[in-house]
Amino acid sequence: MAEPYRVGVLDDMATGPSGPAGDPADLLRIPVEELQEAGRLDRDVEFVPAHGLGLPEGTAAAVERAYARLADDDVLLVVGPAIGDNALVVTPLAERHRLPTINWAGTERGRGEWMFHLQVGSHEDESLVIARHLAQAGARRVGVVFDRSPIGRRHLQFLQDEADVLGLRISGTAGIAVIAEEAADEVGAVLGGADAVVYLGLGLAAPAVARAVTAAGFTGPKVMNTCGLRGYAPEFGRVIDGWVYVDMHSDRNATLAALRERLGARDRPGYSVAYLYDMGRLVAEGLARAPERTRDGVRAGLEAVKWLPAAQGHEGTLLGFGHRDRGALHGRYLVLRQWRDGATVEL
Repeated sequence: MAEPYRVGVLDDMATGPSGPAGDPADLLRIPVEELQEAGRLDRDVEFVPAHGLGLPEGTAAAVERAYARLADDDVLLVVGPAIGDNALVVTPLAERHRLPTINWAGTERGRGEWMFHLQVGSHEDESLVIARHLAQAGARRVGVVFDRSPIGRRHLQFLQDEADVLGLRISGTAGIAVIAEEAADEVGAVLGGADAVVYLGLGLAAPAVARAVTAAGFTGPKVMNTCGLRGYAPEFGRVIDGWVYVDMHSDRNATLAALRERLGARDRPGYSVAYLYDMGRLVAEGLARAPERTRDGVRAGLEAVKWLPAAQGHEGTLLGFGHRDRGALHGRYLVLRQWRDGATVEL
């Protein structure tokens, strides 16, 4: 029997190797099986896990060690990491090892000759979507609390740029520690005169910000970036009830609807089935299209993936790469939703 393709799965999350949504390989494997059944993959794919607790709760060194283990373990391709800070750590490593890697983080700076990017959010695009939503809602003065981190600062930069275009005024900003548990001072510093409030960051501080906004009696629009995806955890969702946030799945996406129907009891709530299936398709198609079974061949195979209908985003979002095109999702891949009484509602 032919040796399987080996694909590393780099997990940088605090939840550990399987994460809150279960083993990612369960859904990554579905597109692999589809291409095997179609006769386009001539061998199995073995997913090789490696865990290193990355930033902000862990260290860059832990992520570097986990990636190095995969690089030394004969994998042809790596999937991960998921946190933007850690994608910035791994990008130069992918170039050094000449190892094709697809991160599923939010930073477009996590791209390179060997580093591909399946966007799960975007530090750059989300802020434009948020600013346009606030302008359409009639907001004029926006108070912003942002993580003191590369993620928070990048979001703030693009929010400010789009606000200038739209005539919104950022009336106050306050940086907050990424793992802050209290935010009364920061929220108090930005609410004066604001008719909308925004939180931008990884989300560990989001409950503190939301509690402080509620305690202040603020009733205007409240928006956060994709950190609002953490609301799928019920306790988190209760704290951020009423907040609009950026999600990655639409109830009207036909590809996602068909996938959920096929999964049946294996379906998972929220966005995880969408991005895991999209990632699995990139992996399977990249391997199937590789002109040779080498790391360089897999890189060429990924560049040949074009115009696949994505499970993420609004209907019509496309998935693929190209020569010097390392962002997988094309089109309206960001979806505004709101937490209401424990449920996420598409706007």
